[in-house]
Amino acid sequence: MVPIVCIVGASNVGKTTFLEKLIPALGRRGYRVGTVKHDVHGFHMDREGKDTWRHARAGAQTIAISSPMRVASIRSVPQELPLEEVVSRYFWDEDIVLAEGFKRSSFPKIELFRPEIEPQPLCSPSDNLIALVSDAVVAMDVPRFAFSDVEGLTDFLQSRYLESRKRPRVLVQLDGKKLPMKDFVQDFIAGGILGMVSQLRGWKRPRQLRVTITLGDEA
Repeated sequence: MVPIVCIVGASNVGKTTFLEKLIPALGRRGYRVGTVKHDVHGFHMDREGKDTWRHARAGAQTIAISSPMRVASIRSVPQELPLEEVVSRYFWDEDIVLAEGFKRSSFPKIELFRPEIEPQPLCSPSDNLIALVSDAVVAMDVPRFAFSDVEGLTDFLQSRYLESRKRPRVLVQLDGKKLPMKDFVQDFIAGGILGMVSQLRGWKRPRQLRVTITLGDEA
């Protein structure tokens, strides 16, 4: 599954502003970056009166809009999807996903900390905190980067998650004949299957996962 790192911190600490610097820093090194924004209050992407808004108002469960350059989809869900499921469903061509928020998740976290906003960091290494971004000296057993040291944090992420990352090798055969697949298709298949299977009882990440689907004869 694509690496997921959560960018956390108190309100108004500058998470989005910092991401606006970190994303292009990773991009300049050739990495494809995806982002997820956590919104605990719910959100609306459609403007009232637009065609897609009218589709949803009429009762459509899923709405998509497509153009030559972009595609977007809005799906109604009965409850919030786990972060790993969001990534496995919608991110199949990225090298890393940076999630803004999700401080209660189990994923690795980088906290942005300003003592003038919050007296103490919100997370610790026991919360899977892997780094701190702060201009203040904090007694924390994780690497600390200044707000201006975006390249230093990029080096850290590259070394920890990207340089040694191996793409999953996916083999799909139709009656014994191997189907050729591009890298992003392999990532999509592997991410989707792993994201679903990892929710099953008894899951333990293996070195190899084999799934066999036997289709019924049409005759």
